Amino acid sequence: MPGTSELVPVAFALLLVVVQISYPLTEGVVRDRVTVAVVLLSAGTALAHAVVTRGWRYAAGFLVIVSGLGLLAEVVGTATGVPFGCYEYAVDRIGPAVAGVPLIVPLAWTGGLYPVWVVAGLLVRGAVARIGLTAVGGVGWDLFLDPQMVADGQWRWCDTESGLPGLAQIPLTNYAGWLGVGLVMASLLVMWERVSGRWVDPGRPAAVAVPVGVFLWTWLGSALAHAVFLGLPASAGYGAVGMGLLGIPLLGLLVRSGLSRGYCGAGPGTM
Repeated sequence: MPGTSELVPVAFALLLVVVQISYPLTEGVVRDRVTVAVVLLSAGTALAHAVVTRGWRYAAGFLVIVSGLGLLAEVVGTATGVPFGCYEYAVDRIGPAVAGVPLIVPLAWTGGLYPVWVVAGLLVRGAVARIGLTAVGGVGWDLFLDPQMVADGQWRWCDTESGLPGLAQIPLTNYAGWLGVGLVMASLLVMWERVSGRWVDPGRPAAVAVPVGVFLWTWLGSALAHAVFLGLPASAGYGAVGMGLLGIPLLGLLVRSGLSRGYCGAGPGTM
C-alpha cells in the first residue's frame, strides 16, 4: 500500500484532470480562474511527484531551472521578440505580472515539461538523446498550448500570418524558440540529476505512474478536446503528432514491458 505522501501527487493529478475537463464548459472570468487552477495543479503534481521520488532538493532544483529559465525567456521574449518572436500577454487576466509576464506562466513551464522529461528518460538512455527528446516533446506540448491560449486571448502575436497551415496566427519562430529553450532546460536538468542524488525508491513499479499518466492524458485528452470541444482541429492534429513522437513509443514500451520491468530505476541520468 502506498504511503500517505505517495498519494499527494495522485490527488493532484486527479484534480488536474477534473479541472481540465471543466475548461471547455467555462468562459470569461471563470475560464481565467480555471486556467490558473490548471497551471497550479500541473505544477503541484510535478513537484509533489519529484519530492516523493527524488526528494525536496531535487524538486527545488527542477523548479529553479525550469521556472527560472522559463521566466527569463518570457521576460526577454516579450521585451525583444527573442527567442519566440514578437508577442504580448493580456493584462490582468491570470494574476499579477512582472515585466509584462504573468507570474503563473513560469509554473506552467514546470508543470508541462516535467512529464515530458520523465517520459523522455523512459524512452532513451543517453543524456544527449534525452535532451533532444525533451525539447521535441516540449514543442509538441506547445502545439496544443499556444493555439488554445491564443484562441482564448491570453496572449497575441505581432505576426499572425506566417504560422503552420491552419495556425497562421502563431509564427514558426515560436516553435524554434521553444526548441531552443527546451534544449537549454533539458541540458541543465541532465547536469542537475547527476549531482542531486538518486531515487528515493527506484524499484517501485508505480514510481513514474503519475507523470506517465499526466503525459498520456495531456496528449490524448488535449487532442480530443481541441478537435471536439474547443473548435481547434488544426492544433488537435499538430499536437497529436508532436507529442505522439514520444507518446507512440511510450505506448509501445508500456504494452511490451509495463512499468514493472525496471525502466524507472536506471539512475539519475535516465530518470
